[in-house]
Amino acid sequence: MISRRAFVASLAGGLLAAPLAAEAQQAGKVWRIGWLDITPPTTPVTRKSQDAFVQALRDRGFIEGHNVSFERRYSEGREERQAAFVTELLGMKVDLIVTSSSAAVHAAKQATSTTPIVMLSVSVPERQGLVASLARPGGNVTGMSNQLGEASGKMLQLLKETLPQLSKIAVMWNPDNLGSAISFNEGERPAAEALRVALVSLEVRGPEDLDRALRTLTSERPDALWVHIVAAPFRPRLLEFAAKNRLPTVAQASTWPQAGALMSYGPDLADLYARAATYVAKIPQGFQARRSPGRAADQVRARHQPQDRQGARPDHPAVGAGAGG
Repeated sequence: MISRRAFVASLAGGLLAAPLAAEAQQAGKVWRIGWLDITPPTTPVTRKSQDAFVQALRDRGFIEGHNVSFERRYSEGREERQAAFVTELLGMKVDLIVTSSSAAVHAAKQATSTTPIVMLSVSVPERQGLVASLARPGGNVTGMSNQLGEASGKMLQLLKETLPQLSKIAVMWNPDNLGSAISFNEGERPAAEALRVALVSLEVRGPEDLDRALRTLTSERPDALWVHIVAAPFRPRLLEFAAKNRLPTVAQASTWPQAGALMSYGPDLADLYARAATYVAKIPQGFQARRSPGRAADQVRARHQPQDRQGARPDHPAVGAGAGG
């Protein structure tokens, strides 16, 4: 068993299996993929994961513009839009739906029991009722489980080791996202209590809540900010605020340190997206996996910002200065 003090921890979530009632491969058919994600690939950082998925499909003979086409939609922080996107895509007769949003998986599962749904990176899907279990998911849902709900407690321990003076942390989460809510209530909250670290809750359901959250950060002056994956659409503003206020920022998503955050603690999203593509590639061959067990396929790593873009490297005197400090 790997020590909980290790910076690299094996994760029990990973590839899930599900029965996908797909037709056999057809010569000349163009497979239509409905793509639902949170953040558009407008920067190299956000584009990395989507490119990894497309490349993994290409490696398996599925080439966009040749035998695969995408219908892409992005919620941009408004998860309530996902249900309408699902309805739109199903109306377009897509062959499958691929998504990183648990809200989209819930909406798609309610709307169809036949169209395959592939998760790119969803937190604790078995706890959310999206699959029966990791070993035997059942239904029409398959893909990748990031198990971030199990990693948040460890993250706070690592952050406390990095910032020994840590006495107050703000957590940005979305109570309407079940995966985010599980992570906050069963991960960060008890971990903070155990470490005697005060917890500031920043509930952000959409862009309209961001200004209020930033005002709370200014008034509460936490020693660090921890952001859930659901905050990805607000990354530019959050990192700009963090740099201005010398506020160490830590994220679940591995892409944040590349954009300027202090560190991340979570799986490599590009790797998750590429692994999800292996399931998509099997669907046209009539892939059936009702009884296939889940596998421990992912790792959670702590990644530090290599440059002082936040003024808050672990060895920098500004670490832990706090908002406005």
